[in-house]
Amino acid sequence: MRKQKKTSRLAALAMAASLASPLVALADYNYEHFWSAQPEGTGWVTGYGECWQSIHGPGGLEPCAPAVAAVPKEFTVRLNFEFDKYRLENVVNDNELRRLDDYIAQVKTTPTREEIALVGHTDAKGSDEYNMALGMRRAQTIRDYMVNQGIPASDIVSVESRGKRDLLPDFDPFSVQQRRVVINAEYENR
Repeated sequence: MRKQKKTSRLAALAMAASLASPLVALADYNYEHFWSAQPEGTGWVTGYGECWQSIHGPGGLEPCAPAVAAVPKEFTVRLNFEFDKYRLENVVNDNELRRLDDYIAQVKTTPTREEIALVGHTDAKGSDEYNMALGMRRAQTIRDYMVNQGIPASDIVSVESRGKRDLLPDFDPFSVQQRRVVINAEYENR
């Protein structure tokens, strides 16, 4: 009797294992062969409009479009220029130039066309007339830099100066923080 119980238990375990085996194999197949796609453009769009990956390839499906980061509608560059200067070599905070480079790279990879407006600002030192001209030279410097980095000149629709008007209220009016160029972008499909 004891031998029969042991055999029955072994048979039951073997039967359970054989029943579970197709389920495990199916789960392994689904896990190993199909999974949610990452935004690197490595997946394919299914008939349900979902993006999936497969180690077996697309199987006649359209590739998923890579995710494109949205370009901000307003981007402020706080290039702290040396006093009375407007050239890029006179910028004292290089990290802002890196931010500008990142912005330019982002603009170049978007599927939309940006219409970019640049506005130069100064601190409160000097006359209004002088600061309007200095703000314009700073905005023009950023325009020229953007064009040299590959932004089409036709995409930069305006370059202007506010001089010492529109000072930032959270900073001293004579602070280098007031010396900035603001970039505004409007979008249209290419």
